[in-house]
Amino acid sequence: MSLDKNKTVVIIGAGPVGISAAAHLISRELTPIILEKGKNVGAAMSQWGHVKVFSPWKYIVDSQVRVLLQKTDWQEPDKEGLPKGQDIVEQYLIPASLTPELSGTINYEKEVIAVSKQGHSKSSSNGRDNAEYIVHVKSPDGNIEIIQAAAVIDASGTWSNPNPIGLDGLPVPGEKENKNSIFYGIPNAIDKNKADYAGNRVLVLGGGHSAINVVLDLIKLQGSHPKTKVTWGLRTNKLEKLLGGGINDELPARGQLGIAAKNAIDAGLLNLHAPFGVNRITKVANGLLIDAINENGKTSFEVDKIIVTAGFRPDLNMLRELRLELDSIVEAPKELAPLIDPNLHSCGSVPPHGFRELSHPDKNFFIVGMKAYGRAPTFLMLTGYEQVRSIAAELAGDHEAAKRVELVLPKTGVCSSKKSDSGLDCCGSQSKPKPAPLTTSCCG
Repeated sequence: MSLDKNKTVVIIGAGPVGISAAAHLISRELTPIILEKGKNVGAAMSQWGHVKVFSPWKYIVDSQVRVLLQKTDWQEPDKEGLPKGQDIVEQYLIPASLTPELSGTINYEKEVIAVSKQGHSKSSSNGRDNAEYIVHVKSPDGNIEIIQAAAVIDASGTWSNPNPIGLDGLPVPGEKENKNSIFYGIPNAIDKNKADYAGNRVLVLGGGHSAINVVLDLIKLQGSHPKTKVTWGLRTNKLEKLLGGGINDELPARGQLGIAAKNAIDAGLLNLHAPFGVNRITKVANGLLIDAINENGKTSFEVDKIIVTAGFRPDLNMLRELRLELDSIVEAPKELAPLIDPNLHSCGSVPPHGFRELSHPDKNFFIVGMKAYGRAPTFLMLTGYEQVRSIAAELAGDHEAAKRVELVLPKTGVCSSKKSDSGLDCCGSQSKPKPAPLTTSCCG
């Protein structure tokens, strides 16, 4: 069943995937409204704008957004070049947002606080399928506006919801009390946030590419501030998973990142603990006392600052009145979850997927982009673009195009897996091999 072209599709978030969703909907003559809580497109991306991604431009520009940009005087960046996050915002997202087709669809400083079915709470079934969605939106002045929509695409991401320090998924004792000394995410340690880390003892927590970026920046800082001490704590001792496929990685920059981290470890430029878990943080006269467990048992030491790059989790509170089918482990759509669950595989490979894997009991509601991956740590922009291309086709009634796979991605160079209950391995394969495209982190 296709949507009436006069009906509205609300898109939550004006990041790369949200902008892509709008472009694909417009190409299908549907009417998108983008609600962005920041002051500009790519607001979350700007918070890690100093980080160079390891995906070249050819994997960053969506095909349908390119169609709109090519009608303007936009100059496409070198397809093999590696941009920083802020480059993507300034050279791609902002120009896209200014195109005639998209400029009128984006509403800034509009925070979505709830989505529901008109006249129906989660427990109300009679007539539910025919009820439209209502979206509660808060403005900076606190005013609440209600928008009606025939479909909703949640591309709000997970950046605003970092995981806490505790291995149990909860803040450790002392974490909240010492929040002024803790940074969640990727600080600009060699520029904007340099004063926080230069000459200090810094504990980095995390086992992904974001953690590698932070550690390497702090090691650069040691060159001009030799008193800077870096301690890196990983939850597991599986360094081969973190360091990646090296020269076998089809994204060379990602392979080089892993190689650089390995070289730093071998050179003794940091203290590495793997596995590592913090039990308690206590404020002391000279900094923070860390009580933890590591490969040798209990340990304690003092630091001045903590950087937490332990991943993110989706904000599901605003969706609590909807009927969703989410995996209980990774909080991703149930059909997608076995392909991305880090308990089942250690590679970044997952087949392209669209509306079928992202559907929920409440029809025409979709979670896409990084948020679609729930708590799973890996994602690639092109994967999100394929998601929304398929969804736009389905909403427009082009079911054949919606089911079609139109994406091939580079491989990681490493892959190990355990089969899920569905019989699918990390590359989405059963008896017949399927394409094994890659997903990666927010920096990819």
